Amino acid sequence: MQLAPAARPSPARAARPLLGAALSAVLALTATACDTVGGRAQDRPAGTTPPTARSPAALPSPALPPVLTRGQARAALITAADLGEAWEPTRGAATWRDEVLKATAERTERGDCRRLLDILYTEDLFGGGATTAPRAAAALDDPDDGAQLHYRITSYRAADLDRTLAWLGTLPDTCGRFEADADGTGRDVRVTALTPPEAGDARRGLRVTVSGSRPGEVLTVDLVAVRVGDDALSLTNGTLGEPADDATLTAVEVGTRRLTEVRRQGRAQV
Repeated sequence: MQLAPAARPSPARAARPLLGAALSAVLALTATACDTVGGRAQDRPAGTTPPTARSPAALPSPALPPVLTRGQARAALITAADLGEAWEPTRGAATWRDEVLKATAERTERGDCRRLLDILYTEDLFGGGATTAPRAAAALDDPDDGAQLHYRITSYRAADLDRTLAWLGTLPDTCGRFEADADGTGRDVRVTALTPPEAGDARRGLRVTVSGSRPGEVLTVDLVAVRVGDDALSLTNGTLGEPADDATLTAVEVGTRRLTEVRRQGRAQV
C-alpha cells in the first residue's frame, strides 16, 4: 500500500511556534531586566550607570540665609518708650525731609555723595530689591526738638551687609565736604564719621550736616547701621539743629540687644 504523502502544515500553523518562541524570549529578557533593577545586579559600579540629566530649573539655587519672619522683625523694633518721655510714634514725615533732602538728592553729580543723600531721604541703605526689602520699620518723633528717628530691620547675606558698611566707612573721605544743588541754591554738605557703641558683629556710623534754606539753618542727620548675623538694623536720627546723641546711642544699644534676642529665640523654635 502506498502511503499518502504527509500533509504540509499551513503557513499560519508554521508561524505560531516561531511567534511563541519570540514571545518567550521577550518575557525572559523582561524578567532579567526586572531582576537586574530590583535585585543584587543593581549593585554595579557607579561608573557604569550614566548620570541622570537635570534641567537648570531643577538644580538647587544658591540659598539666601534664613531671614526673620515679619513678626519676629517687628518684635525686634525699638519703641518710643525705649527713647524716653519726649518721644512718640510719628505723626508724618518731618517738613525738613522735603525742604532739605529731596531737592539735594536729585541734583548733586558726585556718584557716592548723591547715593548718600538719596539714602538719607529714602532710608534705603541696603538697596531697594525684593531680597533687601526691610522686614520691619518704625518712625518716632520728638516734637519738642523737631527730631525724627526712622528705624529698620533688614535681612540679607552677611557679606553683602558688610560691603555696605564698608562703603559707608569711605564716605568721610570721598564726600567729606561737597556742594549740592536745591533749585539753583547751593547747599553745603559735610560728612564725618560717627562712632557707634560696640554692638553686634559689625557697625558703622556717619553724621551728615546740610545747610538749610534760611541763614544759620542746618540739618543734622545721624546714620547708623549694625549687623547681627544675617540681619541688620539701620536708623537715621535727624533734626534742624543738634540731634540728641542719647537717642541714637539708646536706639543702637537697645535695638541690637532686642534683635540678638529675637534671633536666638527664632533659632530655638526651628
